[in-house]
Amino acid sequence: MARILITGANSYVGRNFISYSENSEIDEVSLFDNRPEDIDFQKYDVVIHLVAIVHQSKKIAESEYFRVNKDLCIRVAECAKIGGVKHFVFLSTVKVYGKFIAGSAPWNEISDCFPEDSYGKSKFEAERSLTNLENNGFTVSIIRTPLVYGEGVKANMYSILKLVNSFPVLPFKNVDNKRNFTSVENLTAFIDRIIQKRVSGVFIAMDENALSTSELVKMISKYLDRKIFLIHVPHFLIKIGMKMIPKIFERLYGSFEMDNTATLKTLDFHPPFSTECCMEKMVKAFKEKPANIKK
Repeated sequence: MARILITGANSYVGRNFISYSENSEIDEVSLFDNRPEDIDFQKYDVVIHLVAIVHQSKKIAESEYFRVNKDLCIRVAECAKIGGVKHFVFLSTVKVYGKFIAGSAPWNEISDCFPEDSYGKSKFEAERSLTNLENNGFTVSIIRTPLVYGEGVKANMYSILKLVNSFPVLPFKNVDNKRNFTSVENLTAFIDRIIQKRVSGVFIAMDENALSTSELVKMISKYLDRKIFLIHVPHFLIKIGMKMIPKIFERLYGSFEMDNTATLKTLDFHPPFSTECCMEKMVKAFKEKPANIKK
């Protein structure tokens, strides 16, 4: 059994990995309280690096994204390599690809990347720098994920939960977009498999099927036991919204579709949990303790 160190204590993915992983020898370390140079990496076979600045509501300088998401990551990897760690797993993001163009083929592991925001740019630069550190004794695995959800979820998925829970009428009738999601249970299984096989390269971890916004809100309402009525929004209004409030409208009406066929073939793997099962679990947790799930 691999001895694993998670860099980034008390993270959402880290907590769930500890809960669901088939591995039992897992420690966490905070990089707020510890410098990478002071961490004893000699005790570990694998490092899973989770520390990152993601999208923030407050304005953060691009230099800060690069300081944390790239520079700190590379310091950790260099120290881990010197300390004898054999496998470095980096949690990246599908934001490295950039903006999805309607009608385009789904992105895959070798698609060109044109990140548009500080988060995507800094993660992509970290990926590129990490590959330069790899050698026969130091394997680097890069995992790109779309939106991660599960019990205690925050940010965008939590906003959708609140929206469906609060409003009986929603403007999502016949929205035919396609967006991929990743449950924390399936993400853990992906990471476990990558560790087991100790394979290098870029991987896409996600649930088996993409969902439209219409399908997503219907599924959430079903498990919330709430009746909702979906109304149609004219296409021209959606196009206006895409230009005026792109961040919100692209998430709700735009597509963001992936193809991880190569990942599944390389890992000889199939996501063990269905989207329906994981969504139901998430929604039931939200129903039980909505006040404890903070944005």
